[in-house]
Amino acid sequence: MTNASPAPVATPTDLDESATMTVADALKIILANSYAVYLKTKNFHWHVSGPYFRDYHLLLDEQAAEILAVTDAIAERARKTGNRTLTSIGDIARHQTIKDNDAELVSPQDMLAELRADNLHMVEGFRRAKDVADEAKDNATSGLIDTWTDEAERRAWFLFEAGRPS
Repeated sequence: MTNASPAPVATPTDLDESATMTVADALKIILANSYAVYLKTKNFHWHVSGPYFRDYHLLLDEQAAEILAVTDAIAERARKTGNRTLTSIGDIARHQTIKDNDAELVSPQDMLAELRADNLHMVEGFRRAKDVADEAKDNATSGLIDTWTDEAERRAWFLFEAGRPS
């Protein structure tokens, strides 16, 4: 077995190579953030407690599943343009801009507020990535980002409404 790096795959695309690399860099960040928010959402899903346990538990599980479903589309978009994507947990940690939460005890209200802020942070990242995709004339990535933005905004809205005082 050799340690030599494999030759790049010549994936067919009419996009400029330097532009696709820039888009791929933007996709790495949103993919890393998606994994970070996915894991935090699952963490909170596993550890939520209190009088609204069932509602919050189900909401967070639904949101985690939605986030995880998007990760494959993000990574495959980078590959379709001939680029590489994230390769490990360490790679995720190097690219994520979402802060982890390792606290042993987080109140349900704080969980909802933190996830709402994280989803809005993802929206900001999606908007930056869309600008990069638009500049590269990468219509397909730009269009996908519109959907991902809408989904993150919806999650933030649900978290906001669920966290409002009665």
